[in-house]
Amino acid sequence: MRNYLLKQKTFLLALALIFCATLVANAQSRTVTGTVMDPILGESVPGATVLIKGTTRGTSTDLDGKFSLDLQPNDQVLVISFVGYIVQEVEIGNQTEITINLEEDIQSLEEAVVIGYGSQDKKELTSAVISVKPEDFNKGNISNPAQLLQGKVAGLSVTRPGGNPNGGFNVRLRGLSTFGANSSPLIVLDGVIGANLDNVDPNDIQSIDVLKDGSAAAIYGARGSSGVILITTTKKGSKQGRADVSINAFGTMNQATNLIPILSADEFVARGGTDFGSDTDWRQELIDDAYSYTTNASVSGGFENTNYMASVNYRDNQGIVNGVSNKRLNTRINLSQGAFNNKLRFNVNLSFTNVDYENINDAAFRYATLYNPTAPVFENTPAANERFGGYFQRDLFDFYNPVALANQQKFNGTNKSSLTSYRAEYDILTNLTISAQYSEDRNNNLSGDFWSRQDFQVGLGAGGSAQRRTFDRSQKIFETTLRYELDVSDKLNMTLLGGAATQKSFSQGFNARVRQYLFDLGWNNLGAGAIRLGNNTDVASFANEDQLNSLFGRANFNWDNKIFFSASVRAETYSGFGENNQTGVFPGLSVGADFTQLFDMGVFSTFKPRASFGITGNLPPSPTLALGAYGNGNRIDLDGDPLTQNDVFVGIVQNSNPNKDLKWETKQEINFGVDFGMWNNKVTGAIDYYVRNISDLLFNVPVATGAPNPFDPGRFNTASSTWVNLADLRAAGFEFAVNANNIKLGPLSWSPGMNFTIYDKTTIESLSAGELGFDELRFATPGSPGQNNNPIIYNRVGQTLGDFYGPKLLGYTEDGQYILSTDDPNEYEKLGNGLPKGEFGLANNFGWGGWNLSFFFRGAWGYDLYNSYRGFYENADGASNTWNSVVTDKTPTSPLVTSTPTFNSSYLENGSFIRLDNLELGYKFNTPGSNLNSFRVYFAAQNLFTITDYTGIDPEIRLTDAENGNGFTTSLSPGIERRNTYFQTRSFTLGVTANFK
Repeated sequence: MRNYLLKQKTFLLALALIFCATLVANAQSRTVTGTVMDPILGESVPGATVLIKGTTRGTSTDLDGKFSLDLQPNDQVLVISFVGYIVQEVEIGNQTEITINLEEDIQSLEEAVVIGYGSQDKKELTSAVISVKPEDFNKGNISNPAQLLQGKVAGLSVTRPGGNPNGGFNVRLRGLSTFGANSSPLIVLDGVIGANLDNVDPNDIQSIDVLKDGSAAAIYGARGSSGVILITTTKKGSKQGRADVSINAFGTMNQATNLIPILSADEFVARGGTDFGSDTDWRQELIDDAYSYTTNASVSGGFENTNYMASVNYRDNQGIVNGVSNKRLNTRINLSQGAFNNKLRFNVNLSFTNVDYENINDAAFRYATLYNPTAPVFENTPAANERFGGYFQRDLFDFYNPVALANQQKFNGTNKSSLTSYRAEYDILTNLTISAQYSEDRNNNLSGDFWSRQDFQVGLGAGGSAQRRTFDRSQKIFETTLRYELDVSDKLNMTLLGGAATQKSFSQGFNARVRQYLFDLGWNNLGAGAIRLGNNTDVASFANEDQLNSLFGRANFNWDNKIFFSASVRAETYSGFGENNQTGVFPGLSVGADFTQLFDMGVFSTFKPRASFGITGNLPPSPTLALGAYGNGNRIDLDGDPLTQNDVFVGIVQNSNPNKDLKWETKQEINFGVDFGMWNNKVTGAIDYYVRNISDLLFNVPVATGAPNPFDPGRFNTASSTWVNLADLRAAGFEFAVNANNIKLGPLSWSPGMNFTIYDKTTIESLSAGELGFDELRFATPGSPGQNNNPIIYNRVGQTLGDFYGPKLLGYTEDGQYILSTDDPNEYEKLGNGLPKGEFGLANNFGWGGWNLSFFFRGAWGYDLYNSYRGFYENADGASNTWNSVVTDKTPTSPLVTSTPTFNSSYLENGSFIRLDNLELGYKFNTPGSNLNSFRVYFAAQNLFTITDYTGIDPEIRLTDAENGNGFTTSLSPGIERRNTYFQTRSFTLGVTANFK
């Protein structure tokens, strides 16, 4: 019995021990589950990291945002983190199921800056890189992405004199970097290098990042000398199958403004002008208010591991002259897809744009200003009806009815462009990612020119003329990269990037022009033109192909978020250079340190000095410069008998001599800067000073035929010119930018910003290569009548680029003749310079409840403009009585100037200006409905007023000469306002924006 009781007690004790051990085991292996959410979007967050605080134990959320963790007895707090959200800590307690709502880290998102082949936290940047977000973009009827940045970035000039809706913007970053056609910054659109800006609508852009200095641009090697602008369009769609729809529609009225004062009909006759008996305001006959409208619609969304965005943008921009318009349709699809727990990611970006444009001969603006004000628009006589279509015309030099010019000449076209990009990324390891991207950028242009049989300027003498042109260009790029991130130690983090790329470009074109039509049939029936040789005729075609191969790498180091270092290098081989110099190497180095992490800096929350050095290159606009390529010469009739045709040939001419040593243009740039933030980054800004030395610029130099060719030993020059690496330039500048964020003035919030740049103007260090070259290059003749042989810009070695030279006006004789300092061009004095000393932008943004008000001032100073209207049409000499006269506050009235117009110092004017460039007032309504997320109405205005002493059409900076079509010399003649400048316009816009979910 006792033995039985002992066994029973032993059994019960064993059961108790087993039960207690089970309880302890269960307590030690307790499991907690949960879901991580974004409460704003109402979506789960896949891929978020969930860790036990103080340990390395943790997990990641699945595609539905869910997680599960086994706990140990001392586990008390969960730490949840995900990119773009504030890190959350949650006490576990007795909970077994937890829902965590993450809060979006706005500051962290704004700190991410796109750089070449990736992005980087702003705090780690060691180069001069500026990021511009949509809230900072210019407002109103913005049709070109470059216009979004006008005046917004220190050192970036975005200019377009006049208001032509078809006119492109001249974009320069830190001044001139080349004489050639690649003086604008390189555009990288969603990772596609060299993309066409036509491929993106301003409404689709989510951020623009500008790589300003050489070290930042060096990763793009041979294409980075003029700077780099990175444009990102991808919009994040919502999850859970929900679609977000956004619609933005607005209408715009454009009005001509700042018309130059001229003589009235009575004043013109009193001065001695011919009286045709009418009183015509030619500018009012030519121009009228123009109405444009724009509609943008986009839908974005997602489900599971798929994300998409699609948009349609239509713009109908009308000019202030009938016959000038730009109609643009842009469609875009961005699609991303994840697989294998998002380790494999696909991105597809497709964009298609169709532009239909109409232009007139811009000379109509000149004649609308200077045409005889007593002439009628129409003349109802048999001769005028037969010869000129009823328009008033007279056989006088440089004298064309502007209304007839606008109606009897047509210049239309269609431009179609597409950009397709396919990208795949795969995480081989958590810190090792491989990627590959293929892109194809295509552009097809079809244009036509037409001169009526009754067009007095061209068509009448040609019996009518028409022309058709095509231009097709394609660029294919394949790139692959390998990215590796490593924590070398507790304080040192390293990111390595390596890659390879190949780019193939192909372009081709065709044009044909004929004359002498029986009827005005235009360019759609060139076969009806009877004459296809001689004046006002043409036939030509061409094709070019080139290839660029690249290897590149970059290393970024971060030591304890205090000291940062970056180094990159790119090696590129280009088929278009001489066989001895087809490969170039472009390194970049930069370093920075956040002193607030090292010292007590008082009010400074960020103070990061940085220094950088980089070498970049520049591709030539043509791949045949080094080859000594041959072209077409004149028609040759071998026997001189016009009745025989089988012995007529087109001769061959050599365009230039070969140069086996032709190589890259290179730019070496050193930059010293400071990024700063004060009062917990309530005020932020940057200061930069840069020096750039540009060498080996390409230029076509005249040589003696038959002389030895120094670039092709053993051979002789067979052409009269050779492309060589000629010029060396030096430039420098100081840039400053500061922004204040949400200054509270009671219920009013105010965010001001300001930037300015001071340029040390470009100096010409050399214009020679060995024994070849120049001491100076003269350009920019004012033109006809009478001023075709007097260039007014001299580019001299040792002097600044773009200097005006001419005689000084010392006064006038009693009968109104010039008294000039000299009439010998070799004795002309330096009178000014066409490049600015500085530019600035000043922004103000106010918010009060649902209201917002923003306005933006832009300006430039320290440069001269040649006022060509005054230079030709201000004097009262007998020959000038054919034309009307401009009358400005700089026009001499006592005595009247009777000299034949001749360039002198009096026609150069200070172009400095300040302009209220942009204003917007908007109101956002409360939208309690479940589907309407937001609704906003706004009013915007552009070019409201300009303060300037300049008396011409537009004081805007002229970086190139509008009448110089040579890409290698047009930059050598800045500062000239030509007579054919499209009139300035002022715009008023009313629009609505609605977002649905």
